[in-house]
Amino acid sequence: MSAAAEVMSTVASKHPSPRGSDLPTCAVCADSMVAAEGSAYLSENVISYLWTCDTCGYGFVTKHSVTRRIVCS
Repeated sequence: MSAAAEVMSTVASKHPSPRGSDLPTCAVCADSMVAAEGSAYLSENVISYLWTCDTCGYGFVTKHSVTRRIVCS
């Protein structure tokens, strides 16, 4: 089975939405995806996720910029 790949870039918001609201959908068949197939740190503040659709096999990568929060107690 062949698969296409696409890279999408996002920036994490200061106040993340409730869990599940930012999950991707397949650009080919519109099926929702629950979990990334893999992840990797690309740099100190960038994480890459590999997504593959279980329904049609379409694959893509998302990159997320994150900031470190310092919590004072």
